Amino acid sequence: MIGSQYRSRGLSSFLAMNRLQFFAWLRALVVKLFSFGKIKSSIFFMQANSTIELLGKRSRMRIGKYAFIRKNASIRIDHEGELELGDYAFINDNCNINCVNHVSIGAYTKIAPNVCINDHDHNYRQAGDDHLLIGQVTIGEHVWIGSNVVILRDTTIGDHAVIAAGSVVKGHVPAHTLFANKREKRMIPIDPESASSPVKESV
Repeated sequence: MIGSQYRSRGLSSFLAMNRLQFFAWLRALVVKLFSFGKIKSSIFFMQANSTIELLGKRSRMRIGKYAFIRKNASIRIDHEGELELGDYAFINDNCNINCVNHVSIGAYTKIAPNVCINDHDHNYRQAGDDHLLIGQVTIGEHVWIGSNVVILRDTTIGDHAVIAAGSVVKGHVPAHTLFANKREKRMIPIDPESASSPVKESV
């Protein structure tokens, strides 16, 4: 594997990539140490500006071997929340995961940039502290989640499913399924004369 990376990328790119890998491993190790036992993990990687916040006394996170979290990802676990990240799972740039109960992401699952995962909603009808509608999110193994996807509470995504970019997901997605929200495409002609004429302001 290392030899193939060297041949395909060249020496300078190969060395730079491995330097970044080392710092990502070191950053993950520091985050784990300062979790004071709340993070249970094997070797994992975490790039710059990504954060894992365990805010509740019983908040926990389990991370499988060689899981990778890229830049600017935010993982926030509160109350009695538990988040599981499987072996070789991959979280891309700018992803946001909020967990107050249970979120599970299976092994070898890949999450594209700007994905948002929440296991709870805010109940706008309820005032006071008890304002959360709590559920859970379960994402299977070998799942591909496209860019800008939003995954809501009480969602289960089966193994080998594909979630199309920009989708909003709630409920059950069977294994080996491509999920895409229905989109309406509209093309409205623009009159060149009206587009180029100045806008008259009313007095």
